[in-house]
Amino acid sequence: MREYEKADRIEGPLVFFEGYGDAAYGELVEVHFDGGVRLGQILLTGERLAVVELWGDSAGLKPSDLRVRFLGEPMRLGVSTEMLGRIFDGLGRPKDGLPPPLAEARMDVHGAPLNPSVRAYPQDLIQTGISAIDGMNTLVRGQKLPIFSGSGLPHNELAAQIALQARIAGEGESFAVIFAALGVSHDTATFFQERFAASGLLSRTALFLNLADDAPMERLVTPRIALTLAEFLAFERNFHVLVLLTDMTNYAEALRELSTRRGEVPGRKGYPGYLYTDLASMYERCGRVQERAGSLTQIPVLTMPGDDITHPVPDLSGYITEGQIVLSRELNRAGVYPPVDVLPSLSRLMKDGIGGDRTRSDHPAVAAQLYASYARVQEVRALAVIIGETALSETDRAYLDFGQRFERELISQQVDEFRSVDETLDLAWQVLSRLPAGELTRLSEDEVKRFYLGRLDHGGRYG
Repeated sequence: MREYEKADRIEGPLVFFEGYGDAAYGELVEVHFDGGVRLGQILLTGERLAVVELWGDSAGLKPSDLRVRFLGEPMRLGVSTEMLGRIFDGLGRPKDGLPPPLAEARMDVHGAPLNPSVRAYPQDLIQTGISAIDGMNTLVRGQKLPIFSGSGLPHNELAAQIALQARIAGEGESFAVIFAALGVSHDTATFFQERFAASGLLSRTALFLNLADDAPMERLVTPRIALTLAEFLAFERNFHVLVLLTDMTNYAEALRELSTRRGEVPGRKGYPGYLYTDLASMYERCGRVQERAGSLTQIPVLTMPGDDITHPVPDLSGYITEGQIVLSRELNRAGVYPPVDVLPSLSRLMKDGIGGDRTRSDHPAVAAQLYASYARVQEVRALAVIIGETALSETDRAYLDFGQRFERELISQQVDEFRSVDETLDLAWQVLSRLPAGELTRLSEDEVKRFYLGRLDHGGRYG
């Protein structure tokens, strides 16, 4: 640990110390002044220069009044199982009025992606209790499955519902949720705190809150703090850990702001050219490890500016992750919650976590049939706009009825409603009963006889 008096100059959040060439890139520093202490890290170092990036505003600071302490290591987090049931700020400091938990280990917050050679393939289901996810975009342990939303859509409510309802099938296995809110308003932070406290499930959850008026640099650290605790619980204490990060677009905005302050060459829409690498350094910190019982699963939530799915943040996230859950503004306007648009949504690992003894034998075929039928609904709706609903064939009108019931009865559910996979599949068969049996081309004859014909009333539809 080394201390130096006085800085040479201050430019925004950057503090320059000339004549000091023994600092290391990424090294954590403490900058002391009359009003207190601010953290920072080494952004640039040379033979006779050290540039410190402050995690906060430098307004009012004078170079001659500063004293810097180089801590000799990157930022580390003291982690322990006692952190479950607690609320922290974006830097991992207690926010619930209780003393800091006793650390079982100190870990570098930057971590490292899992070595591909030791990864185990994700296969086991995580139930969210939400039909649109469990039935049609199933989440499995070790997967990274983002939620693509838009401004004003209920992604915060959906993220909280997933965090509170998520569960695993194995008895005797430990399950934990790490929830990190990035750049949220005070009202949103209060909503998360109250929702978790009222649920009675805070004891299995660690909540990290980075507020909109916190320093942008802290926003870059918060998801890494959360993932560091998750890695410790998953790979050292054999927990199955679900990490929710909301909103990753706020994270990317902070990265763009700091990149601009550093004078870096901008890329698409002003974001730094290393945005893809930066996101991947966090998204890839999940999975399963061979011969270890724990797992780490991620659900990053991000808003799409202007509802543009080709915006750099969702676009690059889609390349790194294994699918996406897309929320629809049209369904939200129609009063459907959660407003999941199932056609652009996808879980690439779903096929390995459903069917047989994992969920139910009819699950793969039912999901495929729902997708195919709902895609046909969109075509029929477009046709009805042109020629009118009365000019449609009886089969086309059946598709319109199916589409309405699919959205209102299967996709839509209460904000605190948990549906088991069996309940979701049974409801799916009820909705499919609105279609003639000849339209169920993705289902086998045996499945049609067992689940479709066996459930119809005398009128050819569910009673």
